[in-house]
Amino acid sequence: MFDSFSRGRYATDASIYQMMPVGVLTPRSEDDILAAIDCARDQGVPILPRGGGTSQCGQTVNEALVLDNSEHFNEILELDVANKRCVVRPGIVLDELNRVLKPHGLWFPVDVSTASRATIGGMTGNNSCGGKSIRYGMMRDNVLSIDAILADGSKHRFGAGLTEQNTAYNTLSHDLAAIGQRESAEIAARFPNVMRRVGGYNIDALTSGLDAQNLAHLLVGSEGTLAYTTAIELKLSPLQDGKALGVCHFPTFHQAMDAAQHLVTLDPEGVELVDHTMIALARDIPLFARTIENFVTGTPEALLLVEFTRANGVQKLKDLEQMMGDLGFSWTGTGKAWGGVTAVTDAGLQGQIAELRKSGLNIMMSMKTAGKPVSFVEDCAVELPDLAAYTAGLTEIFERHGTTGTWYAHASVGCLHVRPVLNLKLDNDVATMRAIAEECFDLVARYKGSHSGEHGDGIVRSEFHEKMFGSRMVATFEEVKDRFDPTGLFNPGKIVNAPKMDDRRLFRYGPEYRASHLKTELDWSEWSGKDGGFQGAVEMCNNNGACRKLRGGVMCPSFRVTRKEKDLTRGRANTLRLAISGQLGPDALVSDEMADAMKLCVSCKGCKRECPTGVDMARMKIEVLSARAKKHGSSLHDRLIGYLPRYAPWAAKMPFLLNLRDKVPGLAMATERLTGFTAKRPLPRWAAKPFKDTEVSATSAPDAVLFVDSFNRYFEPENLRAAVRVLNATGSVVDVVKPTGNSRPLCCGRTFLSVGLVDQARQEAKRLIDALMPYAELDIPIVGLEPSCLLTLRDEIPALLPGEDSEKIAKLARMFEEFIADQGDNPHFISRLESPAPEVILHGHCHQKAMGVMPAIEKMLALLPGTNVTKIDSSCCGMAGAFGYGVDTYDTSIKMAELDVLPAARAASGDAIVVADGTSCRHQIADNTDCNPMHMAQLLDLALKPDNTALKVLAAEGLVRLEPNRGAWVTLITIEEVEEVFPVLAVLEGLSGELACAKITDEEIAGIRSLHDAMIKSYRDRDLATYFKLNQDIHLGILTAARNETLANSSMALSARMQRARYAANMSDERWSEAVDEHNEIMRALEARDGKMLASILSVHMKNKQNSVLRWLKNAADHEAD
Repeated sequence: MFDSFSRGRYATDASIYQMMPVGVLTPRSEDDILAAIDCARDQGVPILPRGGGTSQCGQTVNEALVLDNSEHFNEILELDVANKRCVVRPGIVLDELNRVLKPHGLWFPVDVSTASRATIGGMTGNNSCGGKSIRYGMMRDNVLSIDAILADGSKHRFGAGLTEQNTAYNTLSHDLAAIGQRESAEIAARFPNVMRRVGGYNIDALTSGLDAQNLAHLLVGSEGTLAYTTAIELKLSPLQDGKALGVCHFPTFHQAMDAAQHLVTLDPEGVELVDHTMIALARDIPLFARTIENFVTGTPEALLLVEFTRANGVQKLKDLEQMMGDLGFSWTGTGKAWGGVTAVTDAGLQGQIAELRKSGLNIMMSMKTAGKPVSFVEDCAVELPDLAAYTAGLTEIFERHGTTGTWYAHASVGCLHVRPVLNLKLDNDVATMRAIAEECFDLVARYKGSHSGEHGDGIVRSEFHEKMFGSRMVATFEEVKDRFDPTGLFNPGKIVNAPKMDDRRLFRYGPEYRASHLKTELDWSEWSGKDGGFQGAVEMCNNNGACRKLRGGVMCPSFRVTRKEKDLTRGRANTLRLAISGQLGPDALVSDEMADAMKLCVSCKGCKRECPTGVDMARMKIEVLSARAKKHGSSLHDRLIGYLPRYAPWAAKMPFLLNLRDKVPGLAMATERLTGFTAKRPLPRWAAKPFKDTEVSATSAPDAVLFVDSFNRYFEPENLRAAVRVLNATGSVVDVVKPTGNSRPLCCGRTFLSVGLVDQARQEAKRLIDALMPYAELDIPIVGLEPSCLLTLRDEIPALLPGEDSEKIAKLARMFEEFIADQGDNPHFISRLESPAPEVILHGHCHQKAMGVMPAIEKMLALLPGTNVTKIDSSCCGMAGAFGYGVDTYDTSIKMAELDVLPAARAASGDAIVVADGTSCRHQIADNTDCNPMHMAQLLDLALKPDNTALKVLAAEGLVRLEPNRGAWVTLITIEEVEEVFPVLAVLEGLSGELACAKITDEEIAGIRSLHDAMIKSYRDRDLATYFKLNQDIHLGILTAARNETLANSSMALSARMQRARYAANMSDERWSEAVDEHNEIMRALEARDGKMLASILSVHMKNKQNSVLRWLKNAADHEAD
């Protein structure tokens, strides 16, 4: 790859530097590497081996031919379980190696925080350490041998006792041993006596003599400057059987630093620092906010995470508590300083804390200000007794230069990561960086510490070797470099012959860096920088590479399939930054190369939640697609996707015709080229009966308003109907948000956003906001079923239409499951749930994960009795709306699904139900497995059993009949039954009137008069429902005044049996008018307390009612016969 876009993606690592490579290769074999070395040597071009590209010091940037080992050169060559060793290629990722080792009870214990993306080759080149180095040592202590290629193309194995390979190797090893012997005294005098020293070359490995020396240890930490590593033999360790964690809280940072030297005497696995700044920043990151709440007590200035093995954990935690007390800390603070130990024994929470700590740098970099914590003095190491004084001295240096530092990491070995906050776009801050570095390294030298305790030298520290080691040691380093690589082929300018660390020409934000103007479509004011903050949002990517993880979470599904830097959140962010700063030429933002970089981004929003610096590539992609659409227009394929909500009302009128595409042989293939939709999978089927807004109408003030999305409306309306039934079962009154007038149904604008038609999306969003505001003003929750649509209200729409209205609606927008979960315990609803299946397999939609919806879904599933729930640990299913239907993205879609989702669905038992809320997720699973996945609304609807209590009452009243194994059936009223029941009712009504006139009070008469007057008003308003209710209340009032319980029970039972017929019969205007006249007479007789008159009127009234009911029944029978 020699184009500017590809080279630009490899021009940076996680450091402050940027150097454009000559080209990029992704070797598959040693032969590829040998060919590249020979070609580069002939052309005078340097070689730079690269792994995950996560270096913080600039080791992996250079004006060289970059060989990316991570994409293909990543195999395990040999695994020797019995002898606890393995041989691997340099491109394998640490987490992937440990995943293979775990079933064998082994692991590679150099537990670096970047384990999810750090390659073994990169760790070897850097001499990485990790949080447990106090127990397991550094890479040097765990590498047995290395296979490498020298600059002349010769291949050798470097290890212990390898002295007779060939003449060239023997000569090299003898020469190096001689250097070690000659410089042994200088090495002993100059090298700091701390465990964490990774600065310079490990020439102390040469002092043990020819027979004892292991030249692999010299290559470890050489940063790719001596040879090209092709295989690494590793020493493995038994896997830990769990752990115990004590979280020590301190009121001041200084007290925590002073305590570290005492805590390590308890023989822990590690002691890690988390300071108050990291705690505060983590609280604002969705991925870590809940974790912080679960293990941090009060407001400590610093935490020390003290880890022990599970075997002795209980006793060690007691010892830790005792030691904290002895050091003068107490939770009460009475007579002591506030502080103490929180014991964490739950493995799940331990894992979450470990992830938080491992993301320390990224959390610090999540600051959205122009200034960011900068790595250049971040991993100096001193002996533990000096730690408190050293950190105090460094804090004074920061304050003197008008900045602050953020602290975390390895307190157990005196190596703390600290980064002053600076804006390296400013000359003054660059000068401040230089001054701080000089003073910091002077301070480290005073304490006889190491200026590079973990992250290596690269560009940022190599120039300080003379200050730290002396000129003679630097000359020795150069001699070793010349002996291995006399022409400077491998990664020149690192460790020896280094440039100045503050040479701005090498900076990512160099002196010429300028962001060009871009008219953005969305609100980016949350970030700093030009274009309303868009520049600042793009520049949030610090290249930490968290998006390169291959398992766990969602981010980044396209990279997990292709392993290409181009298809990675980091790669896209770098491409964007280079484009908007003009470094890729004019119109780079709307170029085909930029479109190619964005092509496989499925807008999963995994980066929004999981990238610790908050890079939101899904939102950035909208800006790119919009700019491109305005420059080049939209394809028919894109217009068919975007305009779906506008043509769907018309298309839905001819579902049979549209569904022929997947029924008529050859039709899908014939339309593929025209529409861009692959013939390899069926399109969603248009429903015969789409959901209509009029299907639901609240009869009283609604508890929730349902937002009906286009996908469920036109393709799967049964989900909406099921949701309404479930919501009603919770006791909620539901309304449906409707457009004003007779305009087409509402839409969130998601389809338009997905193809860059932002103006049209804004129009749709505005219609929806306007329709929802009357509900929002009453704080009525807005409930939706389709995650990508409902969650647009919480995410994109506030950026599309910034303002109070969209923000208020965003706060009220709730997924279906969230709304039910928000209600808390609902005993009646819960009692109606039964097991819909013995097992439920849950696949979460990417946006549900990104927006924190999954806990609500899991809470709902936990309510199902006798149901085992399994959550698929997956990234994106690969459909991503229309992505999986595209001709040129279908194959990638299937590969994404095959990573996790489809294998899990296929493995489900035949009785299991797969649940997926996303419409496209359901289609992916249905298209490629035998499963028929359903929405959560359908699952809960299936789980709802009838309300048996109500049914039994209705059955007792004769309104329903209960049949074994068949359920409840409405009892039909017959003509014979009416002719039998109404005469009895007439007698009972007459008797109740006669008795009432003798016993009724004036107050009761006044109450019935009020009901009567209200009933007459409802008659004039033609409000039949209210009229009938008041009518019932009047008859009940007279019956109650009769003061005869037997009479009342008999009359009410028979009246309930006839209630529906009496109501329906009133629908005749003629009969309704007659009934009103009769009620006027009833009221006059009651007020006169004329019992016989009232009995006669009520009896006639009931007989007239019988006649009207009989007419209604006969008309209904005649109509059914027709």
